[in-house]
Amino acid sequence: MARIVVIGAGLGAMAAAARLAVAGHTVTVYEKTSTYGGAVGRFERDGFAFDTGPGLLHLPAVYRDLFVKTGKEPLEECVSLTQVDPAARHVFADGTRVDLPNASRAGTVAALDAALGAGAGERWGDFLTRAREAWDRTRRPLLEEPQPADPAPLSREPYPALKAGLLRRPTTTLAQVGARELRDPRLAALLDAYAWSYGFDPATAPASAAVLPYMEQTFGSWYVGGGLRALADAVYERCRKRRVEFVFDTPVEDVLEKDGRAAGVRLAGGETVEADHVVSGAPVPALHHGRVPPRHQVNGTSRVTVCLALRGPREADAVHRTVVHAEGGRPTVTVLRPDDPALRPDGAYESVTVTATVRTSPEQEWEPFADRMVEAAGRAVPGLAERLLWRHVRTPEAVRRDTGAAEVPGPALAGAGGRLLPAANRSPLPGLYFAGGWSHPGGGLAHAGMSGALVAGLIVEGADFRGSR
Repeated sequence: MARIVVIGAGLGAMAAAARLAVAGHTVTVYEKTSTYGGAVGRFERDGFAFDTGPGLLHLPAVYRDLFVKTGKEPLEECVSLTQVDPAARHVFADGTRVDLPNASRAGTVAALDAALGAGAGERWGDFLTRAREAWDRTRRPLLEEPQPADPAPLSREPYPALKAGLLRRPTTTLAQVGARELRDPRLAALLDAYAWSYGFDPATAPASAAVLPYMEQTFGSWYVGGGLRALADAVYERCRKRRVEFVFDTPVEDVLEKDGRAAGVRLAGGETVEADHVVSGAPVPALHHGRVPPRHQVNGTSRVTVCLALRGPREADAVHRTVVHAEGGRPTVTVLRPDDPALRPDGAYESVTVTATVRTSPEQEWEPFADRMVEAAGRAVPGLAERLLWRHVRTPEAVRRDTGAAEVPGPALAGAGGRLLPAANRSPLPGLYFAGGWSHPGGGLAHAGMSGALVAGLIVEGADFRGSR
């Protein structure tokens, strides 16, 4: 069987490693940091614990499939999964609040009608119908199949044009969808928040980004007991059980070539490791100079995360996730308040995570920005200022340190001339493959897991591989 080197121990790379080991290959993972998980990190202090990457899981079927295909224990025997309900509370700039249920279109329509006025829910429901059409057109090629050799068809906009009499009004951006079809600034803000949460500016994101709220509202949002880091722990342990070897604190400096194909890697310090295949979870195009296609996704956005240690328990009617929309110079923030004993010293305290999507900028002063984030979070957490013990600010530079890039990759989106398609899993150099959020089908926990499945399929089945089933 083949010798396979995996660069990086992010979720997508580990998903590929586990599948390849089960197929009988010898797999070694080289990780430049001292731990696994990539963007799925953890910050701990004084008995408080916080996820520093994603806080919720969407499309858990991706990881259920990984665990079914790589061992006897299913995912739910390795981690605790709970549906978050309501899926989110939205606090709009005018003070309006609405709780949206988890994976219930009828419930969402009713909630929007009750909070925003009659007709608001119907307009959102009609929008989701069009979003489903875009989802159905792109689900297989964007999520379940290797990126086609000619991605030109994916550069065309799959979101259906809005009919207006006998004419069709062209819609090119998600912001235009909100303005023309939702016709309520609060509904438009709701739509915008989904784009920002995945790292996309709605003013420039294609209309096809409508699949993001469709995906969440159709398939639901899930919390992993102990935080999302527990999922990284479970995937790492599954790899170990499948005899994947991990070498930490060992950066890879280059991919070796021989006879026109990848032949191994060179480690920091000069040591070389031979391999029949190389799977890289490192950011594209870092490390792979001249070996990536000319087209790969570049968003230019990152995230700021503020971890808040609070005295006092959460109130009885608190919800897991609150989106506080921009108001008075404060940014739109997502406030996560998991009711999880594993994340706090005891019931007399609470751990809260506040995140915002930002443009990467070396000139930005992050502490004043974090001040505004915490002010915004105060609309979701009663008495926040008085309860605050301490805070920890995680900047884009911290994201760069832990993952190799300050930018946070987003899911692959059709349209926009193909500029939001990530690098294909099979690189231009034979024997070199890309897995993780920087490769097809893009960023996010579910998408990273899918990339691992696609890479394993390409290596195990070769040219006959047609995608996940």
